[in-house]
Amino acid sequence: MRLRHTVATAVGALALTLALPTASAGAATGPFTYVYTDSTGNPHVGLLSDPPSRACLSLPEVTDPSVQPAHTPKNYTSSVATVFAGPNCTGDYFSLRPNGGHASDRLKVRSVVFA
Repeated sequence: MRLRHTVATAVGALALTLALPTASAGAATGPFTYVYTDSTGNPHVGLLSDPPSRACLSLPEVTDPSVQPAHTPKNYTSSVATVFAGPNCTGDYFSLRPNGGHASDRLKVRSVVFA
């Protein structure tokens, strides 16, 4: 009786595992965009495609404190994106929901981390 119960539990656990969606454990899938201004004053769209999870990413175009921060972040990744006002995930922060979370041009951003 005990063996039958153990086998039934194992089969049930296997079925549950196979039914769960598969996703990369090390990356948020999808794009994350933001707007930054170049040295001539022209706006450009920055892109992080399938960024790594649980790693602080300083936005390369705006890491220099003498440059205006990026703004208007849009999170189309599969993970929550927490954006920070400072480089290296410092300063004020705001979380953007996955699959379409966004903010206006009033939110200034220099770094981001994905859950």
